[in-house]
Amino acid sequence: MLNVGKIEEGFVLDHIKAGKSMSIYHHLQLDKLDCPVAIIKNARSNKMGKKDILKVECDINTLDLDVLAVIDHNITVNVIKNGKIVAKKELTLPKEIKNVIHCKNPRCITSIEQGLPHIFVLADEKKEVYRCKYCEEKFDRRSL
Repeated sequence: MLNVGKIEEGFVLDHIKAGKSMSIYHHLQLDKLDCPVAIIKNARSNKMGKKDILKVECDINTLDLDVLAVIDHNITVNVIKNGKIVAKKELTLPKEIKNVIHCKNPRCITSIEQGLPHIFVLADEKKEVYRCKYCEEKFDRRSL
């Protein structure tokens, strides 16, 4: 049995779909932080069969919950203080996201104007569909 020690202050991302932890690691830019990060891949889970877990020992405010919600809003975010879970954050799909995903449409204005921010708007909350604010190109969340 693998044993990864507890963290004193930080957050634990639990119930990540198996194999998605590295994508989350890069999208949250955890490689740019100067703090310990533990990535547990393919851990056994009664609920999911297999899951990934990320343990990060730094301030929760460094985490962009909107980015995390776009990747998978079913992830559990546990806030840790003094080695104990003090809060669980609920993830909800943001109405608008900026510079997280990029429009793939070659005719979109964002392809021509390099300084223009890539903005996607939640077009259908039930189907979890985002569309480019400028050209309405649909974003496929499975590509994250």
